[in-house]
Amino acid sequence: MIAEGRIAIHGTKVETPATLIESLHGVTVDGKPVKAPAPARLFRYHKLSGLLTTERDPKGRPTIYDRLPRDLPRVMPVGRLDLNTEGLLLLTTDGELKRQLELPSTGVPRTYRARAYGNVTQAQLEELIEGIEIDGIRYGSIDANLERRTGANVWIELTLTEGKNREVRRVLEHLGLRVSRLIRTAYGPFPLADLPSGAVEEIRQHDLVVFRQSLKRTPLPVGEREGPAAQRREREGKGGRGGSPSPRSRRRRESPSPRRGEG
Repeated sequence: MIAEGRIAIHGTKVETPATLIESLHGVTVDGKPVKAPAPARLFRYHKLSGLLTTERDPKGRPTIYDRLPRDLPRVMPVGRLDLNTEGLLLLTTDGELKRQLELPSTGVPRTYRARAYGNVTQAQLEELIEGIEIDGIRYGSIDANLERRTGANVWIELTLTEGKNREVRRVLEHLGLRVSRLIRTAYGPFPLADLPSGAVEEIRQHDLVVFRQSLKRTPLPVGEREGPAAQRREREGKGGRGGSPSPRSRRRRESPSPRRGEG
């Protein structure tokens, strides 16, 4: 395009690709002004179980795109949720933002609630803070908390920062549990909250800008991050249950930070 003389700056044709500009003001192609790129947009979507996180499926199974509103701009999912996993799925119009959110190096936490059949202790779950290796695959630090027992089932909350395929299910299966329901409840600072099933809601530009600025700071490992479970234990340690920090909280302060992982 440059060789053809189609690009100009304030009416002067650009002659070399090495031309540096500070903004698109005055830049034209074929005499038409070049528009600045549209700002990135981010949406919360409450994915239902039974939908694939893909644009189309060769087998004809339903996908999230079959259920998204028709007036939504072209969006890409941030990461994936398995066919039978429900809950928060972020959607974005911007490829760079998608990559920022997905990269383990940015340390963005994902929080899940799992209902599983079987028995497990809080002590077993606390060992996951150091990471675990299963069948030759290393899974990073997971902040897991036993919420409650309901009959033969347990509810567990897990916060992690990677995103390996079926990580939560594989880790819990390794502990002898059979997951019957898995819900993602948060991705970074964005919660599922009371968003109805199948609904889509755009995140405010201000909140998105603040979040992207925070990504420039070095994230803490999961074991030191103030996720939902960690915040609850901190409150309990200040007098909520017994008035003293939990053994897990003490261990975190005394032990070196665990290796950052994804899940």
